[in-house]
Amino acid sequence: MSANVHTVYPANPHLPVGSFHRLLQRTRMSQLPFRSVAQRVWLAAWAFATLTMCSQGHADELRGTVVAISDGDTLTVLDAFRRQHRVRLAAIDAPERHQAFGTRSRESLSAMAFRKDVVVDFHKADKYGRILGRVLVAGQDVGLAQIRAGMAWHYLAYAKEQTPLNRIAYSEAESEARSLRLGLWSVPNPQPPWDFRHAGRAARRTNFRAH
Repeated sequence: MSANVHTVYPANPHLPVGSFHRLLQRTRMSQLPFRSVAQRVWLAAWAFATLTMCSQGHADELRGTVVAISDGDTLTVLDAFRRQHRVRLAAIDAPERHQAFGTRSRESLSAMAFRKDVVVDFHKADKYGRILGRVLVAGQDVGLAQIRAGMAWHYLAYAKEQTPLNRIAYSEAESEARSLRLGLWSVPNPQPPWDFRHAGRAARRTNFRAH
């Protein structure tokens, strides 16, 4: 199995790939005939400011191969340098492992993405260090497909971070899955995973106080 792209890089094609360090390498600052430390410091500040300003508002991109599926909305991507990146599908929330339809949701994501080459469009990571992104397999949005199959909810708490077109597509996909009673919508009043997690935390707090 192989990954196709060598690194995570800004979507803006005019930016050098990678971090501030790579930007400085691209400018070959150490090879330029600057005669003073001040000139080198000025160039470093300029390079950092350029990277910051140009990357704002642009999604970053990760390419690689999916090597693990944790659940219905989390997977692991191996890049060309054989580095692993945990990715949380943005704007969806799938049933937890021990929740109804948790196993089926994981199997659904695995069927679509496991051992497949993917492109991940992202702009941030969550508090657990996972990339939050839109995952594409052969140009198809895997998160949208999970919602359309009734294997995940449209995560409205984060819908504001989507583009308007994606927000509409995800919302309409959930409405269609509900009306057709697909997947988790085949049972009455399925429990959203955020409520399931909240109930679990509350139960743990109660047990802790009891002891």
